[in-house]
Amino acid sequence: MLNTISGLLGGGAPATFTVDYLVVAGGGGASQTGNTQLVGGSGGGGGGYRTSNLTCAPSTNYTVTIGAGGAGGGNPGNKGNNSVFSTITSTGGGRGVSITDGTPYNGGPGGSGGGGGYNGLGGAGNEGGYSPVEGYAGGFGLAGTNNAMGGGGGASAVGSNAGATTGGNGGAGASSSISGSSVTYAGGGGGGTYNGGTVGTGGSGGGGGAGTSGGGNGTAGTANTGGGGGGGSTNGVPNLYTGGAGGSGVVILKYPDTKTITIGSGLTGSTGSPSGGYKVTTITAGTGNVSFA
Repeated sequence: MLNTISGLLGGGAPATFTVDYLVVAGGGGASQTGNTQLVGGSGGGGGGYRTSNLTCAPSTNYTVTIGAGGAGGGNPGNKGNNSVFSTITSTGGGRGVSITDGTPYNGGPGGSGGGGGYNGLGGAGNEGGYSPVEGYAGGFGLAGTNNAMGGGGGASAVGSNAGATTGGNGGAGASSSISGSSVTYAGGGGGGTYNGGTVGTGGSGGGGGAGTSGGGNGTAGTANTGGGGGGGSTNGVPNLYTGGAGGSGVVILKYPDTKTITIGSGLTGSTGSPSGGYKVTTITAGTGNVSFA
């Protein structure tokens, strides 16, 4: 981390310092199997992934929000919720979808996009329009032998398209070593199938896998990774199987060990022991303020 603790600014203003951040939004919820029970559900997109640094000042409140994952189980699933640190926002992952009336349904846009439903396109990623991008699009769903659905996009790769007999895999997430070891976040959820075939796997970084081939509920994205949920798989009428929920997001802050952080009411977080001249605080739930002294 670039350590830019300055001397006192003109007029005796307090010295600023640099905080490295990782802000991951909640992953998108995946879809249940189609209302006709003859199609799988598509995977949810990984939550937006943003990392860089921000100049901060002592005795100043900075807003932090940890985005919850989007609920799964419905048709469509639900978009993930945004995560925030100060002026930095990452966008919740796009929702998965299936089919309701025989027409194509596209995956939802988000930080990374949800997988496409029945002959539908994957949702667009990088909904916030950021550079570098916060995530990628979901994969295409296909009306084929096993009516398989697309995988949700991830923070470093698009979700895979479905094949005639295979659900799309979730796109890979992105790795960060801000915590002191390399951890991967914001993988996409896998796409489900109908009446057999090969279901989609979750992308690295907490993406949930699709339900068991021949009938099963999708797996939820992993908490505090922003992983997308996996789509449901079905063996036909009248068996309805749900999509997995998206995983919650996280905010991680790295700052000089000469500073002490206050984690305000409404937030859940912890600070590790100083190492290499820095402290690292991980915030896993809630909305509130942090400040430094």
